Amino acid sequence: MTTLLKRFTNILFSLRTTLWLSGFMLALMLAGAFIMPSQKEFETIHSTPMFEWLKIQPIAITWWLWSLIGVLTLLTVNTLFCSVESIIKKRKVTRWPLLISPQIIHIGFLFMLFAHLMSAIGSYQKFAVVQEGSMLRISDNVVLKVKDINIQSDYNGYITDWKVGIEYLKEGKELSADTILPNSPSLRTGFNINVKDLQAYPYEAVLLQVSREPGAVWALAGSVLFMVGIITLIALKIRMER
Repeated sequence: MTTLLKRFTNILFSLRTTLWLSGFMLALMLAGAFIMPSQKEFETIHSTPMFEWLKIQPIAITWWLWSLIGVLTLLTVNTLFCSVESIIKKRKVTRWPLLISPQIIHIGFLFMLFAHLMSAIGSYQKFAVVQEGSMLRISDNVVLKVKDINIQSDYNGYITDWKVGIEYLKEGKELSADTILPNSPSLRTGFNINVKDLQAYPYEAVLLQVSREPGAVWALAGSVLFMVGIITLIALKIRMER
């Protein structure tokens, strides 16, 4: 039993495991690249949280996605084990920035994986055509009210500018107010409210996209850490070679 446990931990601590898992992951994604275009079920994969979508789809077309989730889980564990082992073995190194830089890259990578997990569990997307005065429920206790729509057109009928005033209501009381402008969505209460299309005639109306990405902050933090780690590591390597 002890020998088996030691062999298992040695696999998790091995960089060779990382290479094998990465290769297997690429093979699964290649399989997905051939499966997705041929199956109409994948047309709705971006309109619902991934795990909710996976639960209602046949395993015959999603096996590669489930396998990919499993590989990413093992890769996460492998990354943690390798990072801990590296710090323990090199804890007496005097050049700590050189030791920590790869671990910062690993942490950034793990943050990005966690961001995708959060979005796969709790992401949300909805489209709705609204007019002035329309009410749209965006969560269990938050309602979006469209206060006003202001669309400006030139003499040829082309839209030159627009803005949409909205209110967030909770139990009939105003939480906050905001204005959606071109390239300026409303980011309140964890939601992204964006205008996807407009209609000025015969009456003013807009197509709203309501989305939520709970992993967005984690993805941003992970990408920043990843870049900081890489830049620091490259700078230190160049400095050492000089």
